[in-house]
Amino acid sequence: MLSKTLVFLGLGLASATSCVATAHAAAPAMPAEARATLSEAIAADHDQALSRLREWIALPSINAEKLNRQEGAELMQRMLLDAGFDTARIIPTDGAPGVFGRLDAGAPTTLAVYFMYDVKQFEAHEWSQPPLEGRLVERDGKTVMIGRGAINQKGPEATLLTAIRAFKTTGTPLPVNIVLVAEGEEETGSENFGQITGDPEVAKALADAVGVILPVAWQGNDGGVEIYLGAKGVAEVQLVADGAKSGRGPGMEIHSSLGASVENPAWRLVKALDTLVADDGYTPAIDGWMDDVRPLSDEQIALIESGIRPGAEAAAKKELKVQGWIAGEDYRSSLVRLASQPTVTIQGLVGGYTGPGGKTSIPSRAEAKLDFRLVPDMQADEVVSKLRAHLDKRGFTDIQIVTGGIYGPTETSRDAAIVRALEKALAGADVPHTLTPRLAGSWPGYRFTDPPVSLPAVFVGIGQGGQAHAPDEWYLIDAEDPKLAGIDRQALFFAEFLYALANTKP
Repeated sequence: MLSKTLVFLGLGLASATSCVATAHAAAPAMPAEARATLSEAIAADHDQALSRLREWIALPSINAEKLNRQEGAELMQRMLLDAGFDTARIIPTDGAPGVFGRLDAGAPTTLAVYFMYDVKQFEAHEWSQPPLEGRLVERDGKTVMIGRGAINQKGPEATLLTAIRAFKTTGTPLPVNIVLVAEGEEETGSENFGQITGDPEVAKALADAVGVILPVAWQGNDGGVEIYLGAKGVAEVQLVADGAKSGRGPGMEIHSSLGASVENPAWRLVKALDTLVADDGYTPAIDGWMDDVRPLSDEQIALIESGIRPGAEAAAKKELKVQGWIAGEDYRSSLVRLASQPTVTIQGLVGGYTGPGGKTSIPSRAEAKLDFRLVPDMQADEVVSKLRAHLDKRGFTDIQIVTGGIYGPTETSRDAAIVRALEKALAGADVPHTLTPRLAGSWPGYRFTDPPVSLPAVFVGIGQGGQAHAPDEWYLIDAEDPKLAGIDRQALFFAEFLYALANTKP
């Protein structure tokens, strides 16, 4: 579910001088000898790193299809041990197993890392390259690897492991200890992730960490990076109007002439859906939905405003193929809305005949897939109950609610050690950045940021990729533009971040 392409591709960056926080602008204390040693090892490992990523892409773990769940966990376990982790244990759950790894460097600082090893489904005929081969393709001055999971999230995760491997192969002491938690159900809502983070050994290890990171590769074409201080939550549900089960409509498809005497489940669903938003078509209207929404602070709004640069709006419209924003709002207002507002979204509607011509029939069943984006302080465990109560109050007791994955929102202080370390690492790497209050996409980070774990969490990385969840998903390997980081530079940046974190006071 995690994808930066779901957030307009960000705000667009201001100049490096204005967006890098001066309080954290000192270069990270990575010893010159370690930098040279690790850089040389990463470069020497380049071809093998590509081979390891191809091997991972070749094994798709698709939880929605219950495909390769155990095999995916076993490969994840082997990859951690091969990269230098001391231990890697498979944790059974009621669904796909998780993996817990530890690397004890004897350091005073411990970092937690989140991985996912599952990927989205794919239709091979929609791709220009085989989706499970990880082929290299040249385009627009870039060498990219195409494959399912290439950017979401196997590419960035494999590159972090390449960095850790470099410490192992060169005998360079790792500056921090690492505990790593991996799951195989992120793309279906992390249904059983709580069983992994709740494992006694995992919970104890997380309690010693200063924060949690998720490796990403979200550099903009101008070379800049956004630091997200949180993410929206998400709840996926399916609403179903079924004449056979409810008695409100036919139990089979019937002739439309009978519409004068028999209810149509498609209309029943449409009427129910119409109550979920106001007449404007986008303001949530579910009873109690907005009660717990916390408005953005003045500081958070200022962060959004400071990150807008000339040309960003035009670039966003071109990328999204849109002509304007909701209610004709200006770009600044649309970005504030994007960060602050919960949403009610119809993903898709299915019901009755959709082939060529007409069929003059009444369907027996209609269904809609929806997702709701949640913001602080909305409670994920209240989503379904509020939706049920809203529908029941309006007489739609017959509409079935089929629940999917549900994530709560996350929020992290800009003063957290992992955020300050990331700013140091980016400044030291001469990568401009902005801080942004909230990612409009979602991930199961609330398992870390909420009690009882209560850790700050942030996305870390440079590099690029795209087409997550879509055909021709890609991950940047090399680029002619020196502002864009290929995988060797990405791996070295992860090492720089670890040193920055080790030298950042909690």
